[in-house]
Amino acid sequence: MAYDDLRSLLRALEREGELKRIKAEVDPYLEVGEIVDRVNKAGGPALLFENVKGSSMPLAMNVFGTDKRLLKALGLKSYADISDKIGGLLKPELPHGFVGVREAFGKLGSMVHVPPKKVKSDSAPVQEVVLTGDDVDLDRLPALFTWPEDGGSFFNLGLTHTKHPETGVRNLGLYRLQRHDRRTIGMHWQIHKDSRNHYQVAAKRGERLPVAIAFGAPPAVTYASTAPLPGDIDEYLFAGFIQGKRIEMVDCKTVPLQVPAQAEVVIEGWLEPGKMLPEGPFGDHTGFYTPQEPFPALTIDCVTMRKRPLLQSIVVGRPPTEDGPLGRATERFFLPLLKIIVPDIVDYHLPEAGGFHNCAIVSIDKKYPKHAQKVMSAIWGAHMMSLTKLIVVVDSDCDVHDLHEVAWRALGNTDYARDLIVTEGPVDHLDHASYQQFWGGKAGIDATRKWPEEGYTRDGGWPEMVESDPGTAAKVDRRWKEYGL
Repeated sequence: MAYDDLRSLLRALEREGELKRIKAEVDPYLEVGEIVDRVNKAGGPALLFENVKGSSMPLAMNVFGTDKRLLKALGLKSYADISDKIGGLLKPELPHGFVGVREAFGKLGSMVHVPPKKVKSDSAPVQEVVLTGDDVDLDRLPALFTWPEDGGSFFNLGLTHTKHPETGVRNLGLYRLQRHDRRTIGMHWQIHKDSRNHYQVAAKRGERLPVAIAFGAPPAVTYASTAPLPGDIDEYLFAGFIQGKRIEMVDCKTVPLQVPAQAEVVIEGWLEPGKMLPEGPFGDHTGFYTPQEPFPALTIDCVTMRKRPLLQSIVVGRPPTEDGPLGRATERFFLPLLKIIVPDIVDYHLPEAGGFHNCAIVSIDKKYPKHAQKVMSAIWGAHMMSLTKLIVVVDSDCDVHDLHEVAWRALGNTDYARDLIVTEGPVDHLDHASYQQFWGGKAGIDATRKWPEEGYTRDGGWPEMVESDPGTAAKVDRRWKEYGL
């Protein structure tokens, strides 16, 4: 099972030599970011800064910085553990005989632990300390000024809770949070995000929107906040599914929302309709600065925390960063769901260098002419995959995770007069390359073998790939030690 809270994970990482305590005083202005970025890119350990200038709270960084640590945090041996489990739930075959009935009930039984459960305040560690009024001071929390041109100090791993003003459906999202002053935070949620929709609905109704932001949540909850789930699927349901047990929730003190009882710190407040402040610039996961724009400004009325709290954050910027393992987890976890929407897909890969959302490499078992173009259109119509700017489609015998193999296919298997599709559509709010915000150009590359029905009329048809002789390859395998190589 996944770890119930952040601190138990940190203790386990320290026992295994996967966490380093930094006792020297460090400055959250540029210095922490520089340290963490170097350690992450070197594949180094999680870091616990115990002496952060201007704050009494320790700061946990790079906790999910490697696939190994993220898998450990989620209680998994491989990302396939969850994707296989999801795939099984999506295939409720009719039971056959006693064994089939038992398997069917087993699937239902596995969901019993999923829904979150409410606990009382006195059982919630995150409410051991409650601060209100003049005691609220966000300067006590170690926010990071990471890159030289950033517009201020940010909290990069605060889990934002809102709910739809009309339906009551809650949303959990991960958005950067700029600390404007000791009681105000800028809410950078983009146009495609559910929380932004909640705010828009509340504003139209002339109502303020309650918001709660949790820091240092259980690892499964933190991951779930990053997952591109449809708006009608509860992130806490998904977190319980990953964690293998129900997530404990507690009612907030001043807003009508629930937060993880095992979190380290929670801030609560209200968004007034139309209250906006300039937010940014910010060195984002694209590796470029996103510009300053007006975003809603949240007034904080209450802070709850453990008696000896710690904060968790991440550094984003030019990849690779801690976003990498989180993105790879999403890629693997959601393959079964994507196959439901686009059943033609054999496998797919979202390269970290493309920020995960800019490029999708897809393999298919090609069955008819222009099959690749059909798959491109389906992907551009599939939920958040609609933001993909480049789709490369290869045959099923190509390993989509081997970028050298993919490049060989894409660069050699294409006639760009026929195999390149150029179109326009929505792009990510943070995309800096589009000539206007929110939409721009997209391309699809058909790197599959071409058929005569697609207009490939060269004599002999599509050529065979160069491969070793199987008999000779087996012989060399047997004699390899004899060669002394």
